[in-house]
Amino acid sequence: MGQPAARERTPLQRRVARSVPRGESKTMASNNQLCIRRWTTKNVAKWLKEEGFCEYVDVLCNRHRLDGITLLTLTEYDLRSPPLEIRVLGDIKRLMLSIRKLQKQHIEVLEELGYNSDNPIGTMSPSVGSLQGTDWFCNGEIPRDCGPVTDLNADQYQYTNGKNKHPMRRLDPEYWKTVLSCIYVFIVFGFTSFVMVIVHERVPDMQTYPPLPDIFLDSVPRIPWAFAMTEVCGVILCYIWLLVLLLHRHRSILLRRLCSLMGTVFLLRCFTMFVTSLSVPGQHLQCSGKLYGNVWAKLQRAFAIWSGFGMTLTGVHTCGDYMFSGHTVVLTMLNFFVTEYTPRSWNFLHTLSWVLNLFGIFFILAAHEHYSIDVFIAFYITTRLFLYYHTLANTRAYQQSRRARIWFPMFSFFECNVNGTVPNEYCWPFSKPTIMRRLIG
Repeated sequence: MGQPAARERTPLQRRVARSVPRGESKTMASNNQLCIRRWTTKNVAKWLKEEGFCEYVDVLCNRHRLDGITLLTLTEYDLRSPPLEIRVLGDIKRLMLSIRKLQKQHIEVLEELGYNSDNPIGTMSPSVGSLQGTDWFCNGEIPRDCGPVTDLNADQYQYTNGKNKHPMRRLDPEYWKTVLSCIYVFIVFGFTSFVMVIVHERVPDMQTYPPLPDIFLDSVPRIPWAFAMTEVCGVILCYIWLLVLLLHRHRSILLRRLCSLMGTVFLLRCFTMFVTSLSVPGQHLQCSGKLYGNVWAKLQRAFAIWSGFGMTLTGVHTCGDYMFSGHTVVLTMLNFFVTEYTPRSWNFLHTLSWVLNLFGIFFILAAHEHYSIDVFIAFYITTRLFLYYHTLANTRAYQQSRRARIWFPMFSFFECNVNGTVPNEYCWPFSKPTIMRRLIG
């Protein structure tokens, strides 16, 4: 009677058999007595203590409940990024070496989980038949010398859905593009100020065209000091955003995105308030047309609005710029940037940002400075544009479509070298923080 045929080993198993010394095979056999699928958090804690990582038992086992399977699929990116965020480089490397040894001992489990056996063990890259996650040049072409990324220790990690993580990707600040975006938004603000002067001259006469019916304005009595509180909320949000921007590692990209989005929304606002002139929303507003005779007087008034940021706190009072609310745009945009570029665990800051945003909008309506439709449209346009912009930037889907590059040329120009999501990493903005410490004392 013939001997039973030996089970054929996979390429991954043959590669491991060649790479593992004979002296270590007995150790692997003893460690495999308890299948890693049955490991609980207690088994993982015991393994961490045996490997010399006692200080990470609490964060890995108690806080994040890592069992055997999740430990086996842990990557260096997971150790570096939130929520773990291990800061000691030596510990990251030593822990990854121990995890890779564990992966070698459980090759069959990795293959059953769907990891590709044709790749080296340390990569742990799922099979991907799509090029969605491949990097693209600014002209939309695929680099010819780059295939799909499969190495976890390289610049990307590719998921089965085609998206990439970029743990070590290079995000070029491209300061010259940031300067261009700042010039763009300043020009748009200046143009908006000039259009506000023109629409002020065209504001409908209050006696002929009384305020339009509005459910909120007709139901809520006017609060005289409410509009000043709106601008106070905006100033607080602005200071919070400036602090986040100052400490963020990728502050140049963030500032560029803010300027491009803010400029685009206000440019759209110029057209809407110029095309349609609504009657004033309240009898308390003292508006009269034909105030500025010549072009020079209009330019001087536009400069006064521009330099005063269009705020009543700085003495700027305008009429006719109702469709749609510029104060709502600023409040909402700052809120979304603060919540987007700070960690999700900063719940207090996110709650404060949303409270300031919503209360600021309420105060606009309570002051009867805008119709309800003005505020609603401003909030909707700002949020949609922010979400569309960041969705395209994070997925890089626009670079596979020539139509998107034609219709969104400025977006393609600013974002063509930003590979995916911008991580929320922070650093001291000054090269020598000791100088600041001496100044503070």
